[in-house]
Amino acid sequence: MRTLISTAFVSLDGVVEAPGGEPGYRNSGWTFKDMEFVPEAFEIKGREQQEAAAMMMGRVSYEAFSPVWPDMADFADYKAMPKYVVSTTLTEDGLVSDWGETTILRSLDDVAALKETEGGPIVIHGSATLNRNLSDAGLIDRYHLLVFPLLLGGGKRLFSDTDKDTQKLKLVEHEAYSNGLQKNVFDVIR
Repeated sequence: MRTLISTAFVSLDGVVEAPGGEPGYRNSGWTFKDMEFVPEAFEIKGREQQEAAAMMMGRVSYEAFSPVWPDMADFADYKAMPKYVVSTTLTEDGLVSDWGETTILRSLDDVAALKETEGGPIVIHGSATLNRNLSDAGLIDRYHLLVFPLLLGGGKRLFSDTDKDTQKLKLVEHEAYSNGLQKNVFDVIR
């Protein structure tokens, strides 16, 4: 069974929208604006590329990342890695040709079936809606969270507000950095 890892830049109040400067959000670029860069805080991002066997995202994140990430040296390890896009609307002609093998999954059942296959961890990037749906369905196994010392108020959230049973997590790795950023890695307890 494969491990599904949600990785996110998240504000203290749970916002994950537009961390890298994506247009349309009033606090766009919150991960680097007025934030001292501390390289060691981002070590986990390189480790994720080394340890992951595949990458997953929703359609909106795919459409944002696919024109840029294939040519970025920072994401070189992801180029050859298999990618899975969870979408009911994306078609094969909407896939880019320079980013390696990409498979469209149409449902959470498809994600659950993928988890049952052989292979290494699958890391989920971006994809606020997908993350909420996967979490609510009990499909995420681990969270890699870089928590920024910011309160952003409105914006897309990592976790849903669905009324559900308590989901327990086990903190397996953590560190605080000089700029106030915190790394928290949680395993989902089943």
